Amino acid sequence: MSGNYIVVFKDHVPQSEIDKYANEVNQNGGNVGQRYDNVLKGFSATIPESYLQRLQSFQDSIIDYIEPDSIVTTQGKQ
Repeated sequence: MSGNYIVVFKDHVPQSEIDKYANEVNQNGGNVGQRYDNVLKGFSATIPESYLQRLQSFQDSIIDYIEPDSIVTTQGKQ
């Protein structure tokens, strides 16, 4: 089963390495959607569970965080 996630890499990770993991997501049955190269180092993607576990193993070394991608809304009172 696949899920939608945002993957953010640590500041020291070169763009070439981020590109490598984005390509691996696609090669392992996932689909990279948005790239956030100018805002932060990362991407959003649909990631199969088997490859998600591989990415999670890199947390604390090259990946800063992986979180579920969802819609956020605001609602204010006036």
